[in-house]
Amino acid sequence: MKPRHHRPSERIRIIGAASGIGAQDRACEDGPVAFHRSQAWHELEHHPLLDWGKTLFAPQGDRASITGRIAALCRNLADEVALALRASEFPVVIGGDHSVAIGTWSGVARAIAEPIGLLWIDAHLDSHTPETSYSGAIHGMPLACLLGRGDKRLLNIGLEGTQISAAHTVVLGPRSYEPEELEFLQRMQVRIIDSDEILRRGFAACLDEAIAIVASAPAGFGVTLDLDAIDPRLAPGVGSPEPDGLVVHDAVEAMRRIGGLPGLKALEIVEYNPDRDRHGTTAGLISDLIGELLPPGSDK
Repeated sequence: MKPRHHRPSERIRIIGAASGIGAQDRACEDGPVAFHRSQAWHELEHHPLLDWGKTLFAPQGDRASITGRIAALCRNLADEVALALRASEFPVVIGGDHSVAIGTWSGVARAIAEPIGLLWIDAHLDSHTPETSYSGAIHGMPLACLLGRGDKRLLNIGLEGTQISAAHTVVLGPRSYEPEELEFLQRMQVRIIDSDEILRRGFAACLDEAIAIVASAPAGFGVTLDLDAIDPRLAPGVGSPEPDGLVVHDAVEAMRRIGGLPGLKALEIVEYNPDRDRHGTTAGLISDLIGELLPPGSDK
């Protein structure tokens, strides 16, 4: 087992991104508020290095299109993430459907002033464009947007052009996707380590490779974890559950390994659906993942 790295004692700012309008099941909109009210968060909230900053919502209004509302939320989220980084805080974004990733990683790229590496842990590839999407749901498009492809309202929010470096981006754990998005990511030369490869090689070896790729990005890297990457029997409170997937230990071990790496700029945990959670199991997992960012003994 590789040694655990510890984060410096920097303040962690939690930012809620309460959007469900990018998904078919909109209950993920309630995820950040439900987690903020959960027992799992209450057990963390008094930690001296943790602060819940703001919870952002998509603007209301019948005249505003879904894409326009998501774009507005993502611009606000990018502002909050960039503000946290400029204050030498570590942003942790709690979503909300995965369309909010457009705002999170645009904000990081803006603060750093160049594209970053990104570890995208997900059951899906999330790399459709409006032309290829089967459902039209924008939570299936954010990775493509961050790579510069998609509706123009969702592009260039942080930087002009791409927000992340394709050469330093890895999608880890996908097990449900369409050929169009696979072809797009392969054309962009994004490394995809799917569930079959994880079964064949083992999670630890695949994680080692993924970390090596994303952590070599000169400007640093981030991690976005869609909770549906995990087996829904173990983490039921997700927006788009898919059979099988990672075990909880793998997700926590990944965060333990990555959480203190010096190039890590932000963490995002998305697609929490409290309507499907059972006994707070998935909320507890979110809390455990955040806890891996905290230095040992820092709650004293």
